[in-house]
Amino acid sequence: MTMAPTVRAGLASVAVALSLIALKGHASWTTGSAAMLGSLTDSTLDLIASLVTLWGVRLAATPADRHHRFGHGKAEAIAAFFQVVLISISAFWIVVHSAERLIADAVPTKAEAGIAVSLIALVLTLALVAYQRRVIRQTGSLAIGTDKVHYQSDLLLNVAVIAALLAESAAGVRGADAVAGIGIGLWLLHGAYRASRAAIDQLMDREWPEARRRAFVEVASRHPELRGIHNMKTRTAGGDDFVQFHVWVDPAMSLGEAHRVMDEVEAKLRVAFPGVDITIHPEPEGHLDPGEENHP
Repeated sequence: MTMAPTVRAGLASVAVALSLIALKGHASWTTGSAAMLGSLTDSTLDLIASLVTLWGVRLAATPADRHHRFGHGKAEAIAAFFQVVLISISAFWIVVHSAERLIADAVPTKAEAGIAVSLIALVLTLALVAYQRRVIRQTGSLAIGTDKVHYQSDLLLNVAVIAALLAESAAGVRGADAVAGIGIGLWLLHGAYRASRAAIDQLMDREWPEARRRAFVEVASRHPELRGIHNMKTRTAGGDDFVQFHVWVDPAMSLGEAHRVMDEVEAKLRVAFPGVDITIHPEPEGHLDPGEENHP
């Protein structure tokens, strides 16, 4: 059985995280750097988050069953939200620890080892992020997208570690290492906030962006036998999109004719919006059930 691209990306994230933990653990022990310790903590949580991502994308890739008729796509949003919590906790801890080192005026040692490890981490992370971007373009995976947030922040994080160690050891700028650690923590908090919005939107079944809704209605409205579209609802779960809407047809139209029209509308929509799960409910022109909206 062919492995899903999202699952391959999840496995790649786990492999990179394990490699980074080993490298940064050694460098943190050797140098005593607050910025390197922050980077190690981030990579450790990246591993946990990547394992959760792997679980999420594997579950999301399983077909719908009789207990989950809409599929398992929301597993990605659950995995993404769990990652957000981990990022937030680690970021807070890094800020507090770095502030303590700044107050204590602690100085890192053996900066060369920390710089070498950070350069290796940069190369590994760049390769992973490039691969993740390709998978996201292919699948639209929320969980992989949130996982990518971690590793994108790692790029800046590793640069910050290198700059801090150089400033403190080579240029004699006291406190640069601790300040870099605080900056890394704040950057992670910002990334967690951005990632949380997408996860919450999916868990709360947020509507599609207005431009996409309008484009969908425009394609559906092209059929000459439709008299109107109303009460349209949209949502996204992982890589799956769902749309349901009501249409007005001629009240004199037979059930067979109405079914034919619905099939034709759905066929055109599937060409313009491939992969979307579409449900259409036909009604006599002008009919509105209690509480129904008289607009798409």
